[in-house]
Amino acid sequence: KRISQEDMAIIKEAIRLSASSINSQPWKFIVIESDEAKQRFHSTFANKHQFNQPHATTASHTILLAYDPKFTKEKFAKRVDAEVTSGHLPADMYNTFMGAYAFAEANTDENGFNGHWTKAQVYIALGNLLHTLARLGIDSTPMEGVDPELIGEEFKDELEGHVCEVALAIGYHKDGEDYNHGLPKARMALDDVITTL
Repeated sequence: KRISQEDMAIIKEAIRLSASSINSQPWKFIVIESDEAKQRFHSTFANKHQFNQPHATTASHTILLAYDPKFTKEKFAKRVDAEVTSGHLPADMYNTFMGAYAFAEANTDENGFNGHWTKAQVYIALGNLLHTLARLGIDSTPMEGVDPELIGEEFKDELEGHVCEVALAIGYHKDGEDYNHGLPKARMALDDVITTL
C-alpha cells in the first residue's frame, strides 16, 4: 500500500518545519518515491548492510536525511534572510541574529568541518518525522545501516555536498509478515531513564 500524496504533503511539510539549533536547517532530504529511485537506493547496499536492502524496494517511500558537513556563515545568512523576508525577524535585528552563528563556529574545526553538529540537527528532524508518521498511522523503520559512500556517489547531484548517514523507510506493515508489529515496546523502565527533580 502506497502512502497517499495528501499524507506525503503533510510529511514533507513536517520535515520542512522541523526545528534546528539557531534555525540553521543544515540539511537536505531526498524522498525516494519512483521505482527508478528505489532501484538506485537499492544499489547502494552492494557493499554492506544488505539486511536493510529489502526496504529500498518494498517501502512505499524512503527518506534520505543528509547533513551539510561544512555549514558556513554564508549559508547561515540565507536562513537569516528568510527570517527577515518571512516577517519572523525584524530587519534591524539581522546582525544580532547573525551573531548566533557563534554556535556553529564553536563546533567547527580548522578545516571548516562541523558535520558532527549539523548531523545532530538532522536527528531533530528525524524525531519530528517519526512523531508525525505515528500520528498519521504510518509505519517507519529508521536505518543507520546505510552506506554513506555509495549513497554519496549514487545521489551526488541531488545531495549537493550533503552527507547521508541515516534513512527512513516508511509505509504500512503487511499483516502476518511483520514480526514486530503489535508487540510491546522493549524499552528501559521510566525510572531508569528519567529523573524528575
